[in-house]
Order: sequence, then structure tokens, then C-alpha cells
Amino acid sequence: MIMLCRRLPRHTASTEHPMPSSRRGLLLLLLAMVASLSTVVIRSRDSPFTTMEAYPPPIVALAALVGERLTAPRAWLLLLLPVPILVARYSFGAKRARKMRPQQADDRLPPSPPALPVLGHLHLVGSLPHVSLRNLARKHGHDLMLLRLGAMPVVIVSSPAAAQAVLRTHDHVFASRPHSLVAEIVLYGPSDVGFAPHGEYWRQARKLVTTHLLTVKKVQSLRHAREEEVSTVMAKIGEAAGAGAVVDVGDLLGSFTNDLACRGVMGKTSSRNEGLRKLFRQLVVDTSPLLGGFHVEEFFPFLARFGVLSRVVRAKSERLRRRWDELLDRLIDNHESKHEAMAAASDPKEEDDDFIHVLLSVRQEYGLTREHTKAILLDVFFGGIDTAATVLENTVIELMKEPRVMKKLQAEVRSIVPKGQEIVSEADLNGMAYLRAVIKESLRLRNVTPLLAPHFSMASCSVDGVVVPAGVRVLINVWAIGRDPRFWEDAEEFVPERFLNGGSAADVGFKGNDFQFLPFSAGRRQCPGMNFGIAAMEVMLANLVHRFDWEMPAGKETRDIDMSEEFGLVMHRKEKLLLVPKLRV
Repeated sequence: MIMLCRRLPRHTASTEHPMPSSRRGLLLLLLAMVASLSTVVIRSRDSPFTTMEAYPPPIVALAALVGERLTAPRAWLLLLLPVPILVARYSFGAKRARKMRPQQADDRLPPSPPALPVLGHLHLVGSLPHVSLRNLARKHGHDLMLLRLGAMPVVIVSSPAAAQAVLRTHDHVFASRPHSLVAEIVLYGPSDVGFAPHGEYWRQARKLVTTHLLTVKKVQSLRHAREEEVSTVMAKIGEAAGAGAVVDVGDLLGSFTNDLACRGVMGKTSSRNEGLRKLFRQLVVDTSPLLGGFHVEEFFPFLARFGVLSRVVRAKSERLRRRWDELLDRLIDNHESKHEAMAAASDPKEEDDDFIHVLLSVRQEYGLTREHTKAILLDVFFGGIDTAATVLENTVIELMKEPRVMKKLQAEVRSIVPKGQEIVSEADLNGMAYLRAVIKESLRLRNVTPLLAPHFSMASCSVDGVVVPAGVRVLINVWAIGRDPRFWEDAEEFVPERFLNGGSAADVGFKGNDFQFLPFSAGRRQCPGMNFGIAAMEVMLANLVHRFDWEMPAGKETRDIDMSEEFGLVMHRKEKLLLVPKLRV
């Protein structure tokens, strides 16, 4: 295989890439082989009389890839097992085609590491893509790289300067999103704010969200709801502390952010339904990996056009959409009935000005359809549940591993909250500078969205002296930027003091003006739910350290915490975080 390695061609005059005859032959043969394998997979699953044992191991391996969604791009290396002759043929034909092709003018494309035929750079990307991409950038010294993942060209951004060029200087060029089959199905078009392509609909949808749903005033209006949900969690922890029991911290924090999102979307009355809360949480858990995962139709779109390999992903997406439809339609119908009943009674009083009510009240102004409404609500759940809960869990882990930081944070919180007050209110947070520094440091070191949602170049433009062609995905590795020793002192250490007055990052914030720190992105595609998430994280973290001390279960030490993660829309640890709370004496 080493003999087949070659540089990525650096000649692309337009967004159209003519396919050499050798490549067409290879792809057609590959298509025929995979088509037959898809039949094998279907029969092996649906029929008790069909067995995969009759097929050679390479065929079984490839069939497994066809039948399941891949979470790691490197898994596609298995495609080489049954097709070495086809790869050799492709390599020979491609070299001959390059000799015959005239020299192109755009020789200033971003640099690329050596690539393999067909797979491109897929073999270099492991189960944690952000780590693999950071290592590639360091090895080859490129802050801007052009990779080819299968047939998909991707530009990788790994420095603040390059990120600023994409998110600010040329924001108008990179403000769109690439097509995604999953987003198209699950997000109704997509018709949400996060995944919708740049255009008039997206501008109106974002305006609606930023001026009606997630305004500072709206976030402040949910203050009482946050404090009530925090009180519920503290009561559960208190019961566990009294019994000396172990607490699943991740589960508690997930319940908190889920219940808070339900409260904001449905209102207090509807959100009391425990069954609905559990349904929403399970749907978010099931949907996030599919939205954030890698799928074959992205790497090999020529196969997806024939509907061979996209069937499994499409089927999963459609099942999820039906589940979301059933739940959201029921909620919207209930709100419409309530709204009509109140209008008939001429009673303008509304117990909860929840998100569904707000969307229904402005649907004529913004021309919202039922599907538009559901897609925007989905954004609230994805942004409001998974992200905040995972940030909080990561922060607790870092505090457990750094007792000095934990004691300093507890001292600050306990010195500000009046004695005898059990719950930290949001009014008490104003003087907690170290609390905010701890959350910032957690967002820097343990960014839960290490690769920002992909941007898409709508035109060719120059970035850092190289040309990024039109029609290319751009991935910004904010995890790598946040750990780069060129821009951060003690980059791999958890040091909240850097964000305090006098610290090396005292003036660095997360609102999109400092491109070495981009937990919520920047520019047109900056996360509109930033204030909503930060408000929930601050009040919950303050309460976790105020009333309780935390210990590892018997026989365990902090070094035993398994930090293994799974890649997706949001990074999740594979193992539960189990801790023992001790009521403060």
C-alpha cells in the first residue's frame, strides 16, 4: 500500500471535477460489488436461513460496513481488502491522466499530506477526528490543509488567524452549510437555524430566534424556572448524600438540562409530564449521533446517487423523523387548541410564554409552516440539552482531578452565598469571577463540540495566501486551537486563573471576538443559544459545589475516571461519572 501513496492533485480550476476513464471504471466496479453486498446484508438480517459464514472475510467486512453507520472514517480502510487490483488500476490510470492534463493556473490550493487512491486521506482520520486532524496539522506544519475524504474535499482550519479569515473576513463566503441527508430528513429540509443553507429563509429563521426566542430578556425570564429545576436536582443529591449512595452525575445533569429545555419549549404545565420529558431526552440521545456522525454518502456521493449505501442512513433518519413528528405535532396541536380557547374567551392571560406559543404567535409574520416550527424547536433541544449537560459533567471531572481548583471555587461560592441559604440564586452569581473562569477553562480544554458544524464555500476566495475553491467543506478544529501552545500558556493544563484579571487570557471571551477561543463559534453562524446555555451552567455548577463535597466511590481514585470519548454532534464520555456527595457540615 505504501507504494500506492501519492500527493493529492493540486489542480482544480473549477468546482466541476472531470472523472478520468480509469476512475469511472473503478467506481462502476465498486458500485456493482457494493450493490451485491447490500443484498447480502438485507438477507442475512431478515432471513434466519441466510448466513454470512459462506462469504470470504473481506466480503463479510465490507458487508458490515454497508449495513451499519460508520462512526470512524478510518473504518473505510477495509474497502481496500477486496479491491487491491482495482486500486492498482486506478493508480496507473490516474498517473497517466495527470501526464496528459495541462498545467492549471490555481497551483496555490492549501497543502495536503500524502493520500491514497480512492480513500484519499480517510486512512489518516481515526475514531476521534479532531485529534487526528490536530496531529496531521502539527506533523505537516499546516494551519490550513486540504484533505480528500473519499471523494469529498475538506479544508481543515487549525489556527486563530485562519479561523478569523473564515468566520469574519470571508464570513459572507463561508456562511452556508453543505448538504446532509440526515439533516434534510430529520430537520425538515433542513428548515432549522443550525443546518439550513445560507439564504433568505435562514436569515429570517435566525432573526426570529435571536429576536423572539433566545433574547437576553427571554433568558432572564426563565430565571425562576432554572432555580426551580436546580432545587429539584439538589433535593435528589441531598437524598443520596443522606444515604451515602453513589450518584450518576452525568444522568442528573442530563435530566436537569433536558427538563429545563422542556420547560422553555412547552411551558411549566406541559413540562410536568414525566413521560414527555423522557421521550424528548431519548430522542435527543438517538438523533445526535446520526447528525454528527460520518456517513458513506458524504465520502462517496457517486454511490449515494444510486441509492445503494444511503438506504440504511435514510431509513434510520426517517424513523427518527416520524418519532419527532408524533411528539411535536401533539404539542403544537395542544398549544393551538389552548390558544383558540383563550381567544374565544377573550382572555389574554397566558401562564407560560413558552417557545411554542411564541412561534405560533409570529408564524404569519415570518411565514412559518408546521415543519419550519418543528425544525426550529429541534434546534432548541439539541443545543439546550446535550451541550450544557456535557460541559457541566466535564467541569466536574476537572474539579475532581484538581482539588486545588475545587477548594478555591467552593471558597468563593460559600463566601458569597448568605449563611443558611440552601440554594444559590442567580442574583448571588454576580461576584463569582472564579466560577466563570472555571467554566471558560472547561470550554477551552474540554470543548464538547471540537469540530464546529461544517461551513461551505459558496465561492472561491483567498485565505492566508492560498485559494479555497468554491463548493468545499470547511471544518474548524476549535479543540486543536484551544490547546495550541502557540496561543495558550500551559495549554494542556486546567488553569482557570488564566481568565482572571492579570491572567494571560484575562481579556479573552467566548462571544466571537477572540479566535483562539471559539466554543460557540463566531460570525453569522455563531450559536444563538449561548446565553441560554451559560445561564444554566453557571447556576448549576455553583449549587453543586455550594452544599456538597464530592468523593470517588470506595476503592476508586480520580485517576480511575475513564476519559474515553465517542465522537458525534457532541462529544460524550463512554463511561458514567459516579461520585459520592457529602453534605457540607
